[in-house]
Amino acid sequence: MIERPKNLGLMFEWHAGRSRQLTVHLDRPLDIEGPDGPLFYNGRALADLVAEASGWLRAAGVGRGDHVAVVKPNHFDMIVLAAAAARIGAVAALVSAADTPHHHAALLDRIRPVVSIISADVLERAASAGLDLRGHGTTIVLGRDADPARADELDLKSLRGKPVPKPDPAPDDAPMFITHTSGTTGVPKLVVHSATSNHYASRLELTPFPVIVNRRSDTTLVSISFAHSRSLAWIGAQLKWAPAKVVVASRYEPESVEKVFEQHLPTTVEATPNVYQRWKGLAERRPELFAHVRFYLNTFDLMHPSTVRTFLNASSRRLPVWAQSWGQSEVGPIAGALYTRSMVRRRGVASTNNVGWSVPWLIRTRVVDPETGEPVKRGRTGILMSRSRSRCIDYLGETDRHELKSAGEWWNTGDLGYKDLLGRVRFVDRAVDEIPGLSGTELESILLDRIPNAIEVVVLGVSGSAPLPVLSLEGGSISDAEWRAATKGLPAMADPVVIAWEDLPRTSTWKVRRGALRRSLVGTELGDGVSTWT
Repeated sequence: MIERPKNLGLMFEWHAGRSRQLTVHLDRPLDIEGPDGPLFYNGRALADLVAEASGWLRAAGVGRGDHVAVVKPNHFDMIVLAAAAARIGAVAALVSAADTPHHHAALLDRIRPVVSIISADVLERAASAGLDLRGHGTTIVLGRDADPARADELDLKSLRGKPVPKPDPAPDDAPMFITHTSGTTGVPKLVVHSATSNHYASRLELTPFPVIVNRRSDTTLVSISFAHSRSLAWIGAQLKWAPAKVVVASRYEPESVEKVFEQHLPTTVEATPNVYQRWKGLAERRPELFAHVRFYLNTFDLMHPSTVRTFLNASSRRLPVWAQSWGQSEVGPIAGALYTRSMVRRRGVASTNNVGWSVPWLIRTRVVDPETGEPVKRGRTGILMSRSRSRCIDYLGETDRHELKSAGEWWNTGDLGYKDLLGRVRFVDRAVDEIPGLSGTELESILLDRIPNAIEVVVLGVSGSAPLPVLSLEGGSISDAEWRAATKGLPAMADPVVIAWEDLPRTSTWKVRRGALRRSLVGTELGDGVSTWT
């Protein structure tokens, strides 16, 4: 059997040549196919679409080594376009439409693309903000016809049917794609990965571990940001294992995803923590939609135990499992832990700050003193460092920033935590959100469990003052007596601020932009989250 290639641009054709192929089911047509596009693809159809899209790019002027910016709403076609660029040795930079127009402008300036593929709604939103995102190379507009008055503007209608070029991928250690970080503290960083680093980011999923690997009989539903590096590691594993159905929920809203669950009844589910948090009410109202789920996975960040408990209880399986994976855009997965119903049964206590062990042959972690960079004893909180072959090769346009976070082979994650006596990583907080002597994430978990109508809790550190709790509530208010009961036995906090869920500033993965929220409420910041010893 031919070995699976590392390069994303070759993976789909490799998969199409196998006897067993996956099937991809979409919640809406791909933006590159238009509103009448299909909702179903097999492996052969996906490989043909990748090859055809590489012809569009070549016809638009993209050559080997060129950058292609993709700025559009979340969907699986971001993977298709990244693969199409990689197939001809170009480098796609995937940018979420959920970012702000000013962030889009800053990122395009940094990417310096030869071709920019931008959806019409993104262009219109930027124009409303007084910005024109065109002019970064040739602009291919999705969702409307090109402006005939502009020679540097095209649409896909004019590019369809162009000759398909022969594959010409870059070397495995050269840049293969660019994605961006969540940008919780400002303009996102542009993370450059190679075929090699992306391969090692998916190495664990390519190993046939029981439970966590998708089976041939599985219906796996995924609802993540396809502009994130996670999606490009994820697709490699799906192409290898070929589960019965891969279901794409490109929209996170509960009313949208409810229909997808009804139609497909998945057996495995992957989403980001705050997406699960938003779906919690759906799992409580319609547990039958999750009855067949044997395995849940969250990536990127910490889950709250109340959310894990809700989804595990919704499953009718005898022993459903939740996998919590802690990782970053820059290095992929770092550590992971498995949870069962019995492990999250107790209410009102934080129990998911354990993010588990790193896989020894793939990645190493250590905890160091923020001031000296020297390793600290187990049980002592410090900066979490990682070392692996999945580390990104640069920050585009910010190499000095990349070097600042590197200490030889070790990478400064910017996260605070410690190792317990068993060597498991215990997450405390992002360094930029540090609350001296406390863990904001633990306080958030406890409050979410104790306030029945809470749908989001954010505890902000405030310099020189008590931590500020920010609540989003079903019903919109909390009485003084309810607040006193919820905070009994907890460290002192300021009076809570109640904000509607839709008014919380969020990233493309629905993380709360804590910096923006803190600035809007108290007008201050805490720091940059980079330790001083580097």
